[in-house]
Amino acid sequence: MASVLDNRPALKAQIDKVAEVAGYLWQKGWAERNGGNITINVTRWVDEQMRSLPAIDGPRPIGTVLPNINGCWFYCKGTGKRMRDLSRAPMENGSLIRVVDGGAAYEIVADAPVRPTSELPAHLSVHDYLLSTGSSFRAVLHTHPIELVALTHCRKWMGKDAATHMLWSMIPETKAFCPRGLGMVPYMLPSSVDLAEATLSTLAEGYDVVMWEKHGVLAVDNDIIDAFDQVDVLNKAAQIYIAGRNMGFEPEGMSDAQLRELTVTFGLPK
Repeated sequence: MASVLDNRPALKAQIDKVAEVAGYLWQKGWAERNGGNITINVTRWVDEQMRSLPAIDGPRPIGTVLPNINGCWFYCKGTGKRMRDLSRAPMENGSLIRVVDGGAAYEIVADAPVRPTSELPAHLSVHDYLLSTGSSFRAVLHTHPIELVALTHCRKWMGKDAATHMLWSMIPETKAFCPRGLGMVPYMLPSSVDLAEATLSTLAEGYDVVMWEKHGVLAVDNDIIDAFDQVDVLNKAAQIYIAGRNMGFEPEGMSDAQLRELTVTFGLPK
């Protein structure tokens, strides 16, 4: 069966990255059943021939108006679809959509009429925000990393930057590869407008990774591999902390002076 990815190696490479990350999420146990979502802005890889393709489904209302992404194209994991299935067949478990009607609706263009994630309004709101700020970030990842979610069941880690400081102090790579830390959002109903708005507010504070209490993580970055890497290093730090606690002691962590040295030496954001 012909695919819109045929003879479009640059676009296919981006979808292949999504499939690769979907496999990692499943292998790590971060994507139970149909848990988690991925959307990437692929507009720069859409050619003129693609732009003339008719919709195979829609238009359907987004539920809000997002003018900054009007005319943009996205690859989205399908609603109810499993990451483990997406990893082997991304165009059967996801779809290419374009945003139309001034940012109020979307159409499915290829390859099959797979409805996008139920969290599409929240994801597209994040993409709209990223474009409005001039950000180079084009990938949004939501997943359920076990140890990070476990931390949110302890009230002290929900304080502003409490978890960030602890996670940074567990291993130098955490601050190096997630230098803006972890923003915390208190529990809100999944897929709700309140959760989407709280996430946007937290991103606006300067975070690239947002923790949803007792739920999961949302990360933004240049591409989906980079977004995955941020969550991966943060969760590794959480694993180190929990391993120390399981061994019967409170992990010492690096000192403030050692963390400042990392910031200065590697020119990290403050």
